[in-house]
Amino acid sequence: MSAEAEEVAHDTVEAAVRAQLAKAFGGVRGIIEAAVPTIAFTLSWISTENLKLSLVVSVSLAVVLLLVRLVQRSTPQFVVNSLIGIAIGAFFASRTGDAKDYFLPGILWNAGYLLAMLVSIVARWPVVGFLIGSVTGDPTAWHKDAGIVRLCTRLTWLLMLPCAVRVAVQGPVYLFGGGDEAVAALGLAKIAMGWPLQVAALAAMLWLLGRGRTPINPQVAS
Repeated sequence: MSAEAEEVAHDTVEAAVRAQLAKAFGGVRGIIEAAVPTIAFTLSWISTENLKLSLVVSVSLAVVLLLVRLVQRSTPQFVVNSLIGIAIGAFFASRTGDAKDYFLPGILWNAGYLLAMLVSIVARWPVVGFLIGSVTGDPTAWHKDAGIVRLCTRLTWLLMLPCAVRVAVQGPVYLFGGGDEAVAALGLAKIAMGWPLQVAALAAMLWLLGRGRTPINPQVAS
């Protein structure tokens, strides 16, 4: 769909952001595909305490999910993203021999997202605004309307909260925890704070979006 056609399909900021968020999260299937390899790694480690086996199981499941996507000719984007993260985590853990390092890239990734979104809010260029730009074809036109900037700032705060919670909880466990307890705690925390937190944040964003009808054309909004 062209930018012009998509703009016609979404005549308000709220409708455009809802559509873009649905694409970004990959739906229920994308969420499940991201969680399955982590669940497998955690359960395998808890039951066997064999790091190599747990890594093989996790990466193999991610590859199987990718192959299923390819066979079905559906978009592999979300599985590929998950596989890259899992591969990096497996590399960290295999290099150090410490199973909890499997979770370090995820913690760093969330910390990076948290910092980037916080900077965008402080700079008054909230990252959610660029979702609107991807629809209109002009990445910065939305910034001319103060109402849209305020809306995107609120949405960016909501999008940032899951990252902040993950870093606040998982960071201390990684830094100060030790042994099997730390690995189990990190695995359970990653699962519990993965899609449930993301869905909660998405629901809050959709609730906020459902309250308004801001014209998507800055010339109309001004």
